[in-house]
Amino acid sequence: MDNYLYSARLEHEKWKKQMRKRVSIINKITTGAQSKFNNMLPDKYHEVITTSIKTMVKSVLFGYKYITKEPYKGISVERRENLAKEKINFYKKTAMAEGAATGAGGFLLGLADLPLLLGIKVKLLYDIAAIYGFDVKDYRERLYILHIIQLAFSSQSYMKQTFDIMENWQLYSSTLPGDINDFNWRDFQQQYRDYLDLAKLFQLMPVIGAVVGLVVNGKLLDKLGDTAMNAYRMRLKEFE
Repeated sequence: MDNYLYSARLEHEKWKKQMRKRVSIINKITTGAQSKFNNMLPDKYHEVITTSIKTMVKSVLFGYKYITKEPYKGISVERRENLAKEKINFYKKTAMAEGAATGAGGFLLGLADLPLLLGIKVKLLYDIAAIYGFDVKDYRERLYILHIIQLAFSSQSYMKQTFDIMENWQLYSSTLPGDINDFNWRDFQQQYRDYLDLAKLFQLMPVIGAVVGLVVNGKLLDKLGDTAMNAYRMRLKEFE
């Protein structure tokens, strides 16, 4: 085993251990507080969030033919992960620039950031899937992408449920029905929006919105990229 793979496997095991942690009392309290906070947000904000996430889910499930890359074959784990990190860095810079631009415009332009950021995240995940050798022409791979987003941006309890499914993906995917419309996007959008609400609300404020948009979007892309790399590591024979 080469040095890179040895280090990557240690990092991956640490990540899996973190995913398996029991739900903390603090997390349960935070989740309850988040629900109360959601009720205080303007209706327009809820409307944009829900519509944006529903559109993103549909784009993942049905729009793959327009942005699909051929899976990378016959390359080392180190090469795959260097390519993945390059993509994460590229899309992170794009998301930060977009967040700063829309955040600087206050409430209306800040709302525009939500669907734009979702589009950036989806494109990143399609690229990472191809880099790790998976073909998103298979709808089950597109469902896996949605699970990666759930894993990255959900409460601890929901995250653990998602991780359990992904850790046994081969068995789970063999039971999936032929109709991709069965995906429960309602639960998905609620968990996703709960994760984003507080940070994104600050982005809608004049003056500080640009700084918040830049920083928040950068951190969100970092988290998504790290989650995606570890999610695909789970499915490589080198990490078994």
